[in-house]
Amino acid sequence: MSTPPTPASALFNLLPAVYRIRDAEIAEATNPSAPGPLQSILAVVEEQLAILADNLDQLYDDQFIETCAPWVIPYIGDLIGYQAVNGIAPAVASPRAEVAHTISFRRRKGTVLVMEQLARDVTNWGAHAQESFLRLATTQYMNHIRPRNHYAPNLRAWEPASFPIGYQNSGFDETAHTVDVHRIAASRGRYNIQNIGIFLWSLNASSLTHAPLDAVPGQSRCLRFSALGRDLPLFNLPVPQGADIADPATPQNVPDCLTRRVVCRDIERITAQLLAPQYYGEGLSLQLYRGTNPPTPIDAANVRVANLSGPDGSWNNMPQAGDPIAIDPQLGRVALPPTFRAPLTATWHYGFNADLGGGEYSRIATFTASPAQNVAHVPADFATIHDALASLGGDGVVEISDSDTYDEPNGLQIDVKASGHIEIRAADGARPTLLIGDAIRATGGTESILEINGLVIAYAPAAAPTPPALLEIPATAGNALTQLGLRHLTLTPGWALNPDGSPQAAYLGLPAIHIDIPGLTLTVENAILGGLWLNRQSTASLTNSILDATDLTLPACVERIDPINQLPHASGALTLVGCTVIGKVHASLLSLVSNSIIWAQLTAADSAGPYPLWRASLWADRKQEGCVRFSYLPEAAITPRQFHCLTRARNIDQPVFYSLRYGDPGYAKLTPTTPNTIRRGADDGGEMGIFHFLLAPLRETDLNIRMREYLPVGLEFGVIYQN
Repeated sequence: MSTPPTPASALFNLLPAVYRIRDAEIAEATNPSAPGPLQSILAVVEEQLAILADNLDQLYDDQFIETCAPWVIPYIGDLIGYQAVNGIAPAVASPRAEVAHTISFRRRKGTVLVMEQLARDVTNWGAHAQESFLRLATTQYMNHIRPRNHYAPNLRAWEPASFPIGYQNSGFDETAHTVDVHRIAASRGRYNIQNIGIFLWSLNASSLTHAPLDAVPGQSRCLRFSALGRDLPLFNLPVPQGADIADPATPQNVPDCLTRRVVCRDIERITAQLLAPQYYGEGLSLQLYRGTNPPTPIDAANVRVANLSGPDGSWNNMPQAGDPIAIDPQLGRVALPPTFRAPLTATWHYGFNADLGGGEYSRIATFTASPAQNVAHVPADFATIHDALASLGGDGVVEISDSDTYDEPNGLQIDVKASGHIEIRAADGARPTLLIGDAIRATGGTESILEINGLVIAYAPAAAPTPPALLEIPATAGNALTQLGLRHLTLTPGWALNPDGSPQAAYLGLPAIHIDIPGLTLTVENAILGGLWLNRQSTASLTNSILDATDLTLPACVERIDPINQLPHASGALTLVGCTVIGKVHASLLSLVSNSIIWAQLTAADSAGPYPLWRASLWADRKQEGCVRFSYLPEAAITPRQFHCLTRARNIDQPVFYSLRYGDPGYAKLTPTTPNTIRRGADDGGEMGIFHFLLAPLRETDLNIRMREYLPVGLEFGVIYQN
């Protein structure tokens, strides 16, 4: 039986039947499996007609931004005066959507709400636009009276009177000000008739869900939200304003520190049933829970806000018997009444600049284990990480599924079998804290891999002697661990923290990681680490990470420090891409240093005498290999060839950090006053250092371009950072 011919085309079916029958007879006689010659010719003709028809349809579609071809988008943009931007923020990453939005924005051009929406969409930060003339202390025109614009503020209200924890001089300041004739564009003035203030909140509010609170040693009634036992401010979870802003932003819409007054007012309104809760409650910025199985929400009526300041052991305003639980959102403290006995957990938010060092943000793309590997779940399958590791047999995954605190007083021993792969990770959406009383020691056979992802690890001293590091790869017999990966991980700089956030003095100068074997490859991504001691025959590659020795005069990366003469030995080859290093570095080779900041300085003892201990605070033994580019370096750095680098010296631009103390919301973040040679000194115009990947300066550039398009004639705007 012959194969039926290909179905006839529409053009062929229009022919008279005699021609179609004759064409079929020819096909049957020559090649029954193929169409006839006439049908083949008409198929080619029909194909070209279809191309022509598609082209005509596309010409019609190209008249509309929603359906036009990608190459047409710039031309439509030119027709409406659209200026292309870098498109860093997701809301402006699509040129098609940007041009479409431009058309709709033009209908509201010149209004303060469209400028606020532009600031939010272009930067992807919390934003609020304020017309400064509305905040001027003026003699009012009787036909246009502003009753709330009092020349003198109401000092009975806390909002204007409690600077800096109120709204004074913020984007939500409603008090009247005298005229300031300095230019707002130069960040010198603010309140003038022609000024528009664009207030930005560039920090994120990161969540911790059902996390246990940390008790002050010896004070069971005194708790801190931070599992590391330090004071820190709680943050507001911003309420989205929607795709199109119809009302100006309020304090509820931006990620900022929670103040005592704000939370107190919210709790009073809840208990009086005046308004729906805004800050305290399920799904909001803060919620306390009683017990754990299941956690029971604690009503606002059983919570009060208090100033719990004071040193440990003598907090102020401690609740008495019968009083509700006291919370202090500015210090991150909780005080319990004497009769409260149930375990206490909380869902709360802390401030930080990026998804870095572990968190409840999505990290699933960074998991490296095979789906076929055995997964030991904590706490569902095993109560401790130690027990879960013991069940793997040298290969598999330990996954921690909550944001609880886990104590391992004896540390952890990880043994990876030959060609095995062990991954210890926080589940996507979790950020557990691991407190160890001894080191995490890892060994492995040939071609073995260890990965740690998404945890916060700190030292909780036990009875055992102080270990050499938080994470140790010891030079024991047979240890041939090949790869060590640390992703979205925090190995607490300084090991343990004091209540004020400073590192505990007993552990200053001790490394967080000690790799004592040759041939290991260390890969670090989006992590926060203490000092690194790296064997000279091993290599380390750090990307978008912080290497923090807690002081710029302490060693951040060496092989070891000779205990007798304090001479530093050079570490293995080091690669730094988009990193901030706090402390001195002595490496055998700097394979690549790019878009990074090395913030280090020698002490008088380091450089004293004819044979100094440290020749430089950044010191590479081999200068003929490697490259250092678009980076900020310490004074007299000894490096391979440099390209577009800045070297610290007197009267030379220097980075200005909000804070160099781990746990602070502005940790390792450059201030806007940092010179542009550093803040825009990376190879792509972004800032040097850890937050290079955020490309904050390019977001500012996009904002300037957009604002100039929509700013009314004669007005001037200025960007004012609120955190």
